[in-house]
Amino acid sequence: QVQLVESGGGLVQAGGSLRLSCAASGRTFRSYSMAWFRQAPGKEREFVSAIGWSGGATNYADSEKGRFTIARDNARNTLYLKMNSLKPEDTAVYYCAAGLNYPVATPRFYEYWGQGTQVTVSS
Repeated sequence: QVQLVESGGGLVQAGGSLRLSCAASGRTFRSYSMAWFRQAPGKEREFVSAIGWSGGATNYADSEKGRFTIARDNARNTLYLKMNSLKPEDTAVYYCAAGLNYPVATPRFYEYWGQGTQVTVSS
């Protein structure tokens, strides 16, 4: 069992930066691939980024490449997402997820989900 709690969301102007964190409970955090997804109002949940259990493998959605960086600290049971050059279209609730799989972009492969943190980017 893994419990996930996101933090770090907020209101930021376009072009600004935020760093999201996802704190995980349990001693098995290092066994899981972790991912960030987001969901904007009226839209489906979409993949943002994922990272393998060791941090060596990463995966990004095309629209996030070069702007977002995913990282994890297995000693602190924490997942991060650094977001730079934010755009109004990045506005969404951001969720972290954990799964015993490769760091893929498909939500159904992730077993555990957090409650989300709101990111709002103003123009």
